[in-house]
Amino acid sequence: MIMIVNTAASVMYELSGYGYDTGMNESQMPMPEQVATWIKQLELEKHPEGGWFKETYRSSETIAVAGLPARFDGDRSFCTSIYFLLSGDEFSALHRIKQDELWHFYAGTGLGVHVIDKAGHYTQKKLGSDLEQGESFQHVVEAGDWFGASVAQDGFALVGCTVAPGFDFADFEMPGRDYLLGLHPQHSDLIKRLTR
Repeated sequence: MIMIVNTAASVMYELSGYGYDTGMNESQMPMPEQVATWIKQLELEKHPEGGWFKETYRSSETIAVAGLPARFDGDRSFCTSIYFLLSGDEFSALHRIKQDELWHFYAGTGLGVHVIDKAGHYTQKKLGSDLEQGESFQHVVEAGDWFGASVAQDGFALVGCTVAPGFDFADFEMPGRDYLLGLHPQHSDLIKRLTR
């Protein structure tokens, strides 16, 4: 079960039933030493969608709801940014937010961002440093698109995600597998792989 509790200063997470350990990935296999080191040094925590994260920036200034598109229900920070880490069989489950999200590659073996856009088309955006193999240091996921992420079975990747207007869990939607299969049955293999 995932319980999200909003407080005035921060968002806290309680994750149970996953058996997460800072030295193990989701299948309880040992993580590469570099991954365990990053988790400790960067003080990463488990994210409800999967993987590890830490918010590194939240603008001290806000945009009033009156100045935002109608899809937002309250004031938002100008911008937020996080570290995000995946290793081995970990994945970021398919979800969507109301903002564009800019992904930045920092280190590791590369990462695939899987996107089902508003028209129902699938694309994979490859983040990494191997530009000759079609990887890129940055990719944008547009507001309202469904997206998740994965690495190769023996891979790992440390990335950053920047959101503007700033991220708020009120803008986060992570439905169950059956709901997404009903929306996009043509992408059933992907949906089964990137949902819990």
